[in-house]
Amino acid sequence: MGADGTSIRDVIGHRAHWIDLFLGWYSDGSAGKEVFFPAKGYKWNDLKRYNADLRKRQADLDWDAARALLDDRNDALVAFLTAKSDADLYSGPMQGAENTWTSGRWAEASGPSHYRSAAKFIRAVLRSNT
Repeated sequence: MGADGTSIRDVIGHRAHWIDLFLGWYSDGSAGKEVFFPAKGYKWNDLKRYNADLRKRQADLDWDAARALLDDRNDALVAFLTAKSDADLYSGPMQGAENTWTSGRWAEASGPSHYRSAAKFIRAVLRSNT
């Protein structure tokens, strides 16, 4: 368990959820819909509250379900990236994002970057339990 009571299962569920957020942002922006970053009713400076609310929403998610959710969302992210060209991912800002980040950069932030931070968290938890 992390210092704030966050478990490895919590982190796995969180990572899966953020992939869903990215795919939703991309879909909404591409469709010309309003994109809510990070989510409707939240601003970037509300991330601690958003993540705490997410942990509450995922409180009944067991280990097997968290793993399955991450597997599924990772597959969706890989399918998304495989279907896009370099130009699709990196030629300009992601539609609806209202910043300069490309779709590829947002995808990296929601997938590989989150995986690296999750791995760091998991290693720290495992070290503290030995």
